[in-house]
Amino acid sequence: MKQKEYKELWERCRAIIRNNVSAEHYDKWFAPLSFHSFNAEVHELKINTPSSFVSDFIVQNFANLTYRVLQANFGNDVRLYFRQLTDSENKISQEVEGITSTIATQSVANRAPLSQKANQAPGMIKAQSPSPELESHLLPNYSFENFIEGTSNLLLRSVGMSIAENPKNMTFNPLFVFGHSGVGKTHLVNAIGHEIKHLHPEKRVLYLSAHLFHVQYVDAVRKNTTNDFIHFYQQIDVLILDDIQEFVALPRTQSTFFHIFNHLKQNGKQLILTCDRPPTELQGMEDRLITRFKWGLLAELEQPDVKLRHNILVNKIHRNGLDIPVDVIDYISEHVTESVRDLEGIINSLMAHSVVYNCDVNLDMARRVIGHATRVENKPITIDEIIDHSCAVCQVDKQDVFSSSRKAVVSQARQIAMYLAQKHTDMSTSRIGAYIGRRNHTTVIHAVKTVTDRISLDKKFAHIVEQIENNVLQHKSL
Repeated sequence: MKQKEYKELWERCRAIIRNNVSAEHYDKWFAPLSFHSFNAEVHELKINTPSSFVSDFIVQNFANLTYRVLQANFGNDVRLYFRQLTDSENKISQEVEGITSTIATQSVANRAPLSQKANQAPGMIKAQSPSPELESHLLPNYSFENFIEGTSNLLLRSVGMSIAENPKNMTFNPLFVFGHSGVGKTHLVNAIGHEIKHLHPEKRVLYLSAHLFHVQYVDAVRKNTTNDFIHFYQQIDVLILDDIQEFVALPRTQSTFFHIFNHLKQNGKQLILTCDRPPTELQGMEDRLITRFKWGLLAELEQPDVKLRHNILVNKIHRNGLDIPVDVIDYISEHVTESVRDLEGIINSLMAHSVVYNCDVNLDMARRVIGHATRVENKPITIDEIIDHSCAVCQVDKQDVFSSSRKAVVSQARQIAMYLAQKHTDMSTSRIGAYIGRRNHTTVIHAVKTVTDRISLDKKFAHIVEQIENNVLQHKSL
């Protein structure tokens, strides 16, 4: 028989299944399946599935029915495999054994009522139940009790409390919190996690940084345990991922997280993400992920105003049993404006000076400490700053640098940005290329060589590069 005839057999099987299940179950679980191939020599039927969620549900709830129908049309020894496309760009698929005679028999012996199983969250490959114990890794000192409310965080604090009270409410899923470093994003999401654990102790809550997620994924690939890695994350009820911008220019990690994200979302699990910028500014992040980041609530955690900074200081001082004059608190509130982290650092510095020099904290000490902290601050140079200054000096639009435009002035700004990023950041050439318009590392290497050679031959060009570099360095010192 030809593959076309086997495909007709599969469609006949689907017609029989349609008559034996409800219209709702057929449309949701069997209609998305499609025929891929049948190997008559080894009796293997391969079916395309849109996701592991669909295939897992069929195996757990319709194995016996499906297998009996397949036996009648493809033979008693037929083995069903589900084929899922995991990387559309590189056309990489994953095949998972779906239903055999053993699995079909077990499904009858072990089958729970469908109404019960429909609420379970099946794993990607394995079907074992998750362990009831899970270390959440939530930071112990970050709770709603010490997350001081103010105008800049009122919305997100209210949303966080709402999520904690009702994690099944999908209105704020995912919750995507963005804002500058030190404004309290990590505190907020940990507070949500702690409140969920308090109100719903049965929930499996996990907090970790995006960087650690990437490290774990790389380790899983190296050890050939990727399926176990994915399965573990698919069992989480509330996944809190900090600093999602760390996924930029890491396409394989993004792809894996994409599938985990989809599985959790489809199963009604809560995702909480933080980032240092809004999704639209995540150059080097897959469009399909950016789209999903905007599905729930997208909200900025702004820098605290003077009143909130004052209240944060008072709370910290009282919690630590410190004695700091009101005029010092007012001075710090007015002059330390960047972040909550800076406020706490100044308080710690004042107390250290007070102990070392055996003197009371006063306004003169506060002025010296704040002035010293401002002078020695050493902010790392970011690739975004380099691109911004390159575009400003070369007078091109930032979006053109990320585009495929080959205009001379655009190419010049792009190459200078790559050259300075390679010189002043710790990003690899691969990540620089992926960030700037999804180019490969050879493009970056070529750009660096081109700029280096041209600097030595073209004084006017060398002056442009020097001007951009000086602007970047001056901005760093501000």
